[in-house]
Amino acid sequence: MSLRHFLADDDLTSAEQREVLLLALATKAARHAFRPLAGPQAVAIIFDKPTLRTQASFTAGVAELGGYPMLVDGKLAQVGVRESVPDVARVLGRMTSAIVWRTFGQDRIEEMAAHAGVPVVNALTDDYHPCQILADLLTIAEHTGGLSASGPALAGRSFAYVGDGANNMANSYLLGGAVAGLDVRIGAPADYHPHADIVARATAIARESGGSVTVTTDPVEAVRGADAVATDTWVSMGQEAESEAREAPFRAYQLNDDLLGQAAPSAIAMHCLPAYRGKEITDEVIEGPRSVVWDEAENRLHAQKAILAWLLERLVQQ
Repeated sequence: MSLRHFLADDDLTSAEQREVLLLALATKAARHAFRPLAGPQAVAIIFDKPTLRTQASFTAGVAELGGYPMLVDGKLAQVGVRESVPDVARVLGRMTSAIVWRTFGQDRIEEMAAHAGVPVVNALTDDYHPCQILADLLTIAEHTGGLSASGPALAGRSFAYVGDGANNMANSYLLGGAVAGLDVRIGAPADYHPHADIVARATAIARESGGSVTVTTDPVEAVRGADAVATDTWVSMGQEAESEAREAPFRAYQLNDDLLGQAAPSAIAMHCLPAYRGKEITDEVIEGPRSVVWDEAENRLHAQKAILAWLLERLVQQ
């Protein structure tokens, strides 16, 4: 088997994604039973962007897999400034069993993967947030009848995302959801739709998985009858100067009781956090009976343990 990385959601096939989610369920049921990093082997975890859930979940996850989480402060390391990305990759690749990076441009993590010689995991870039989507798919499975018995992991179920359709979460929901066989719907203002290339990629994947992709300006159309509804901040990291200008176009996309009421009666409400209550989501929804936000946050731990264990297993088999 060749060295594998997890840099974008469609790096996994439908069958592979299902394997990872099954492993996540197993690691959640027996948190200390899987020890692929026993030794302990080190995993470098690099942070260029602010973090809470990513740091907590990967640090705990590596430890629970029997390893040592080597936290690297991106501001001190200055990857790509003080030292080139290839040089950092070669150094860390000789000292660790895997590299996890929360950074800016997708090109940076792709360059890291090209030179590291160990599995590299995207813990967030400007383009994608694939670990969050694995956690979200796991959460949807837990609350909507489990993983499919065969085929794509969530075949036959529908998922709606409302808000900023041009951010990394929307990109990853489109790709990861299509891989899972979901009916993925994005409701966003016209000026904030996903890039056409992402939609085309997701649509092609959905044709193979039995899912579907819809992008609309109508939040009700997106949410109507959905099994799960998610949103995200209207102002992503680095866009703080646009905060005031962005609020007006997104008001109709707020995840509130009225909009959630358009979903299936058993629909769950999701948010990857941090949440700005009263803006993209209301207190009533995030604290309400249909919210699974805290399950979703916890599932970062289990999903990330699973993807690390899955990648390491393939490296051993190489």
